[in-house]
Amino acid sequence: MRNKKCFIKQNKKIWFVAVLLVVWILAYRVLLPFSDYLIYNVFGLEKGKHLTDAIWFFVFEFPKVLLLLTLIVFFVGIIRTFFSPERTRKALAGKTTFAGNVMASLLGIVTPFCSCSAIPLFLGFVEAGVPLGITFSFLIASPMINEVAVVLLFGMFGWKVAITYVVTGLVIAITAGWIIGRLHLEKWVEEWVYKTKMGDAGDEVIRLNFTDRLQSGFTAVREIVGKVWLYVALGIAVGAGVHGYVPEDFMAALMGKSAWYSVPLSILIGVPLYSNAAGIIPIVSVLIEKGASLGTALAFMMAVIGLSLPEMIILRKVLKLPLIVTFVGIVSIGIMIVGYLFNLIF
Repeated sequence: MRNKKCFIKQNKKIWFVAVLLVVWILAYRVLLPFSDYLIYNVFGLEKGKHLTDAIWFFVFEFPKVLLLLTLIVFFVGIIRTFFSPERTRKALAGKTTFAGNVMASLLGIVTPFCSCSAIPLFLGFVEAGVPLGITFSFLIASPMINEVAVVLLFGMFGWKVAITYVVTGLVIAITAGWIIGRLHLEKWVEEWVYKTKMGDAGDEVIRLNFTDRLQSGFTAVREIVGKVWLYVALGIAVGAGVHGYVPEDFMAALMGKSAWYSVPLSILIGVPLYSNAAGIIPIVSVLIEKGASLGTALAFMMAVIGLSLPEMIILRKVLKLPLIVTFVGIVSIGIMIVGYLFNLIF
């Protein structure tokens, strides 16, 4: 009898998810005609005007991005129930050289860690015997490549750019971590880090049933979308202003292919800025629309997300300044190479 009740309850969850998917698909499909009707018929705004273009951009892009974000975050939230910090730590411990860098970078994509988690993660990895270079591969990939970035890139640019970003981000994380590992920079880690012993965390995620994993998906939507929706709104609002008012010739001159300095300049501008993917990608979308080259825009985005100033401040608590400078320099060179490469190809 108890098993029957659990089966009914689980099936109700599945049907609820199915209904949500149908509602999501219908909402996504009617978004474009709804935006046109709202702007041109209800508001009565005139086509071709700067203000009209800016308002239409916001009205269409904001709900589109939230719809995509909600769907992907839900399923990623389910996937993440199969991972925990302890399992990740054990998976990376004992790995060496290039294979370890690849595995660490791939784990960085699917694990729920950001740059703000750098200190406990770093301590845990060191205590578990994870090589320094492998640790950095994980720390680069984790904030730079995440579901929010992929969803926003897909929604605004399509799969081609989204996949390009993921692949290049992985290459940077793997290569930078491998180089740092080969340089043997352990002497530039604060001494107290090696003396820290982390307790073992439980691995309770592997004992969750299907209903619990679905609940984790809903929880991820509530927590992640609840935190980033304002950044999405602000980013798209700025993007809408650029879309409506910034001249294309100006952006093409500053960040176009013909400007040899555009890639290093975009990195220099991006490093001290602080934003997550939700805030910066809508702006990058409009920059490309206005004439910025794909490689330059990707370089700017990677610098903002992967080399933020707050992350450097946090890392300073566990790393000495020479190692932080080396880390920023290696990653910046990698981002610059990617920017020039894609400007050349595309």
